[in-house]
Amino acid sequence: MSSRADILSLGLDDRDRLNKELGGGIPTGSIVLMEGDYGAGKSALSQRFAYGLCETGKTVTFLSTELDVQGFVEQMDSLDYNVEEHLLFENMLFLHGDLDTGGVFSSDDNEEQQRQDLLTDLMEADTIWSGDVIIIDTFDAILRNDPKFEALVRDNEERQAALEIISFFRDIISQGKVIILTVDPSTVGDEAIGPFRSIADVFMKLEMIEVGNDIRRQLFIKRFAGMGEQVGDRIGFSVRSGTGTVIENRSVA
Repeated sequence: MSSRADILSLGLDDRDRLNKELGGGIPTGSIVLMEGDYGAGKSALSQRFAYGLCETGKTVTFLSTELDVQGFVEQMDSLDYNVEEHLLFENMLFLHGDLDTGGVFSSDDNEEQQRQDLLTDLMEADTIWSGDVIIIDTFDAILRNDPKFEALVRDNEERQAALEIISFFRDIISQGKVIILTVDPSTVGDEAIGPFRSIADVFMKLEMIEVGNDIRRQLFIKRFAGMGEQVGDRIGFSVRSGTGTVIENRSVA
């Protein structure tokens, strides 16, 4: 396993092989894009990343657009990722992006103003970016709820729409931090996600494959810049109650 200072170990080596299969961890100063349809396992893997990183002594900000804090703790407990202590001692900061009520990144009482400035509010919320690792699950929900971004995409100006947030992300990772984004491409389309795919240092695609009566999940590594040891190009995994992430198989190109 890599012990390089520029690799953030995902930990939990005594519980699963995920850290080993990813070459010893995630490179510092990187943007990680985890893409997959609903149910492919994006949230489960991002939760595994978050818990493992905290267990290795890193600080993590986890922004969820789907779970509130109670739902998050219950989900983590069901996977035997006992996150309460990390939340209590502020190793992990959990935030719920309540987009149904206009967003939570601003104290502005005007709901429409919040919606209009959702990405701006996200970038200006300094607390979110204070951790070693920032996980946004799911990032596409933020894009979908920002009317300015959507309007630019409709005008075929998606790269202009993405430019400001991408520039901001680069400033953040220049400090040695890691940003992990999960996206469901079926909800926003290639035009919106394309620029983020292009700039991601680590690009993973999650797929569900039917094998007989079983549904199997696969993690395909499309890009992995700055890797530690050898990284598999296809990693089979499952998510089990009371156990968490289980690596099923691996294939190296």
